[in-house]
Amino acid sequence: MCGYGWGNGWNSGWGGGGILMTVLMVVLLVAVIVAIIFAVRYLSGSGSSHHRGGPGLEGMRAEDRLADRFARGEIDEDEFRKRMTLLREHR
Repeated sequence: MCGYGWGNGWNSGWGGGGILMTVLMVVLLVAVIVAIIFAVRYLSGSGSSHHRGGPGLEGMRAEDRLADRFARGEIDEDEFRKRMTLLREHR
């Protein structure tokens, strides 16, 4: 018997196409959210070191790192001079 109620007839329930469409909609929604996050990060400048005012520690030369540590007080003058001499000798 083909009625119009829930679970009766050929077109009731989700079926194979409905499940596929649901999965595709979830994937599309996730892709839109990820695109929005990347756009906000790109426009705000938090995604790369070029927008933050210079290279990070990875982009610094060894001499610059050493000078930075000396300026912050992590090493004293004697240690700074010894290490700078070693760096210049082993270029």
